[in-house]
Amino acid sequence: MLETNQLGRYGWTDAVSTRFIHLLHDELVPARVLRVDRGECDAITPTGQVRARVLDLQLCTGDWVTIGDRGGAPTVVQLVPRHTAITRSSASARSEAQVLAANVDTVLVVTALDGDVDLGRIERMLALAWEGGAQPVVVLTKADAAEDIDDALVDVRSVAPGATVLAVSAATGEGLEILTAVLDGTVVLIGPSGAGKSTLANALLGEDRLATNAVRDVDGKGRHTTVHRELFPLPSGGTLIDTPGLRGVGLWDATAGIEKVFSDVEGFAELCRFNDCAHNAEPGCAVVDAIDRGLLAPRRLESYRKLVRENEWVASRTDARMRAERTREFKVQTRAMREVYRSRR
Repeated sequence: MLETNQLGRYGWTDAVSTRFIHLLHDELVPARVLRVDRGECDAITPTGQVRARVLDLQLCTGDWVTIGDRGGAPTVVQLVPRHTAITRSSASARSEAQVLAANVDTVLVVTALDGDVDLGRIERMLALAWEGGAQPVVVLTKADAAEDIDDALVDVRSVAPGATVLAVSAATGEGLEILTAVLDGTVVLIGPSGAGKSTLANALLGEDRLATNAVRDVDGKGRHTTVHRELFPLPSGGTLIDTPGLRGVGLWDATAGIEKVFSDVEGFAELCRFNDCAHNAEPGCAVVDAIDRGLLAPRRLESYRKLVRENEWVASRTDARMRAERTREFKVQTRAMREVYRSRR
């Protein structure tokens, strides 16, 4: 068993220890990434926090790594394979994945109750959570400002099969005890700006560690108060990763996540007469029949179709980019071989 000391408060377990068995040599030490900046990161080691250089690795908050002395400075040497990762499509024009948090056990999908609850956004974030291998919990914040909590809970639970849905208020403490009880391992908060993520994080941490801002009165939108993803130990055990507000939540290879979120649609689809049923006007369509009978909301089917189309589009873009990159590599290799042949003449 490795000597962990400080790491015990940051998610170190026997299972994590086994992943380091063949990695620790040449005076390397295990560490967990707390925050990533350009070319550097803050990490916790058995003896405390260090600032380490990051050279050729794409790290994310929550990663487990090894750190060693390279050129007189602490340097991240190895990235331990992630057992879960919350990943979205990047906001850039290229078809690339962006890891929001690594080695996560619980995802808190945060939405505020002091305005309209966007069920489509919740479904989208749930797909990310399920696809990443974590257990989602939908947290409806600002319960003290809600007009009808019961109706909101019913609506959200109808689109979140398999996920716990809770209403909480960081201002009054309502629901926080129950939320703390369902947290497990490493927890990450995701949601839009203004949802109250930082306020909720402070309540869970038991102190004002994170800056908070009020929602703008002009347009009802939140200001970005969290600009970095950062990991903190929770007083109740486990760890917490706070993230900046997500303006866009693009899917990335989330087929399994979509199927999990829309298990009701998928279940009806299995009863359709034709395997390739598009759920429009085909005879024997169980999905359309469920809508007609009031067993499935039309909005639910439209949201399902939207996410499936988006996921397929991202997959096609990714395949096209990979083919283009392979073609470029082949051309480079071909030109190099031609130069070799010419030099031999």
